[in-house]
Amino acid sequence: MTGRAPADAVYAAARLAPERTAVSYRGGGTTFAELVAASEAAVVALDKLDLPAGQPIAVHAAKSPQTIALILACFAAERPVLLLSVDLGAQVAGSLVQRAGCAGVAEATGDGAFDWSPAQVPADAPALPPDTCLMLTTSGSTGVPKIVPLPTAAVARFTGWAAGTFELGAGTRVLSYAPLNFDLSLLDVWATLGHGGTVVLVDPDRAANPTYLLDLVTATRPHVVQAVPMFYRLLVSAAGGGGAVPDVRHVVLTGDHTPPALRAALPDLFPAAVLHNVYGCTETNDSFIHTFGADEARDGAPLPLGAPLPGVHAHLAGDDGEPFDGPGTGELVVSTPFQAVGYLAGDRFPVRDGHAWYRTGDLVTRDDRGRLVLVGRTDFQVKVRGVRISLEEVEQVLLAHPDIAEAAVVALPDAAAGARITAVVRPRSSGLTGLQVRTWCAQRLARAAIPAVFDLRSVALPVGVTGKVDRARLKKELTV
Repeated sequence: MTGRAPADAVYAAARLAPERTAVSYRGGGTTFAELVAASEAAVVALDKLDLPAGQPIAVHAAKSPQTIALILACFAAERPVLLLSVDLGAQVAGSLVQRAGCAGVAEATGDGAFDWSPAQVPADAPALPPDTCLMLTTSGSTGVPKIVPLPTAAVARFTGWAAGTFELGAGTRVLSYAPLNFDLSLLDVWATLGHGGTVVLVDPDRAANPTYLLDLVTATRPHVVQAVPMFYRLLVSAAGGGGAVPDVRHVVLTGDHTPPALRAALPDLFPAAVLHNVYGCTETNDSFIHTFGADEARDGAPLPLGAPLPGVHAHLAGDDGEPFDGPGTGELVVSTPFQAVGYLAGDRFPVRDGHAWYRTGDLVTRDDRGRLVLVGRTDFQVKVRGVRISLEEVEQVLLAHPDIAEAAVVALPDAAAGARITAVVRPRSSGLTGLQVRTWCAQRLARAAIPAVFDLRSVALPVGVTGKVDRARLKKELTV
């Protein structure tokens, strides 16, 4: 299989229905014929750069039909592409371009046209793994982002699975809320286009506007919606309990825990939809899926990870890194048909039993029935007076409170206890008090896990580019 595979699928869809809308954006539509024409024009422009065969380039991943056409051109030209987040600082972006050995950065300016900024390729630039077509980056929330090279074959396997699972086909409309450089776009954009569907792009400039989002889904009537919890929270707040989006057939929850109160509102908002909780990482793509209905959405219990996707292998590892059987809590370790084999110019994932295994850093509990439930991150564990505490587990207890809209838990240094747990909470109404929240926690948590401080706020908690609460920013605010 060559790097052309994603382009071949889109070009084939275009030949079948050239006048069908491929991308819907800002009230307009780009047909498959127009998208392919822009891609072919970009291929010609790439050829004129006279770059060595197979040398990667970086693409400024601003969300637009023009950028999608440019990425498609890279696939067609069998040129690996590094997708750069629009939120990266110049220094970090430049470092990623250098580390990936990219010849330069392309930024789409029109149908097939782009600005080109050449880069100096270092003499020790790493060789890309064979069959690489796409390079994504990790969030970099705990350091410099790592580069994740995805093989063409892995992308093709994933888009095939997604199409079958979520019924993607000719004319299927799929909402694209995530940035183009996120792994979610493998489903939202590339699986959709490759199977003749229409990608409905959310305008990034209005992605946090609840009214815009409700108007968009009402006007475009998507069949599939995949997004992080922040999107659903915004949509539910705009609907106010009275709106519904009847055309949606599949709702995919991903990226983080969906709070029980928010999850309970989804069946009314999407009355005809099947709900899916999907678990995955940038390095491995999706690994588990749990499909559920209205009753489970409303029962308030934690959602299980569900069943492994076809070809996925997984186990739990103890503190010694070794797999164990039976009930218990450990780090989830997975191997998928959709994953990278390792980081670019970094550690390769260890091979055991013929599979490359990735340590997710996620703590998962397995009960006596074999059911897996996500507890939190291994790097969100702290010790309070010698007792190990999962900050995310505390967050889940807080978010289960019916009068709490948002919550984040951080640990601050404490000379006596080792760490002082602080809960930042946004109530749904002004009537909730810190004492009431403390009582709620005391009934559900071990004594050491009860936050020492409850900071109740009337404004939304700060979020990062992924839509998750920016805990680093909260810690800075709390230590000022």
